[in-house]
Amino acid sequence: MPQLSDFDEHFVHQIPEPLGVVGIEHPHWRESYFFVTHGPAPDSDVVVVAMATYPPRGMLDALVLGRVGDELVFRHYQRPAGRDPHSSTVGPVSVVVEEPFRRVRVLVDGADGFDAELTFEARTAAYALRRGRLRDDSGGLLWDQSHMIQSGTFNGTYSNGTAGGSVDGWLGQRDHSWGVRDHGRIPMWTWLAIQLPDGMLGVWHWELADGAHVFTDGCWAPAGGGDPVPVLSFDHDLHWTDDAGAPVGYGPDGSAVSGLAGTVSCALADGSTLTVHGAGRWCAPYRPFYGGGQHLLAVETDDGRRGMAVYEVTGRHHHRFFPEPLGTDSAP
Repeated sequence: MPQLSDFDEHFVHQIPEPLGVVGIEHPHWRESYFFVTHGPAPDSDVVVVAMATYPPRGMLDALVLGRVGDELVFRHYQRPAGRDPHSSTVGPVSVVVEEPFRRVRVLVDGADGFDAELTFEARTAAYALRRGRLRDDSGGLLWDQSHMIQSGTFNGTYSNGTAGGSVDGWLGQRDHSWGVRDHGRIPMWTWLAIQLPDGMLGVWHWELADGAHVFTDGCWAPAGGGDPVPVLSFDHDLHWTDDAGAPVGYGPDGSAVSGLAGTVSCALADGSTLTVHGAGRWCAPYRPFYGGGQHLLAVETDDGRRGMAVYEVTGRHHHRFFPEPLGTDSAP
């Protein structure tokens, strides 16, 4: 007998099944929220909160990541879905959508040493990326997702023990994605959230191990809510760096990596090209679960605009970033 949830009472169904049955039956089907905010300097603190529901597994989880002072933060929480798979609370972490596409609250109650009360206020329009797909060599599904990105201004506080402070006026980004993503078997993707004074450049880009492009989407979204301008193409010349800022190979586990640097360039639908140079260091490494992770970079465009950005480069095998294939465990 199908399992019904309390939300099955509402006008929300889109297939002839209860909400616990998703359109693609796959163990890595997930729907997730993601939030990141950071200060205005390369050594600023970074707070990352993610939450996901996994209907085929009957569970939800939440991650609290980032960098506070010189300490990297990692917390992972889970709960069974039961008859309440739609409440966005997992352990001490809650996400409350107060006004769709305008204002969202993110709370971490401090029970496990990390406390946060953050409010996201939109500074750009939300942008819906087109659906993307990737299969392995045998035809197995690795990725089939839709995705929304949006830049915002954050207010509130955070603390990790005795360290922490205010995020008032900090910039950042949120995502909402749904579909299949088997992270541990993906060759490579890069996700960019570039915050400039007059708007946000967001990019979602996937490649095969040999560097062949699979998918590119994203936008330039002007501050103040103007219409986003789609990204048509994306090129990158990025490299890992060591403690001294010199280029370094990722090796078998990324243990020599401290940061990321280089140049990215996007052609936009309005005929313009936006080129961004940047350098920074880890704010959320994914080892030992996955390759790569997130970095906070100071960035400057070719026309002199300066800002801050989070660059995520992750995967398991890529000729440039992960030339030594990594393991395929699909951890949180």
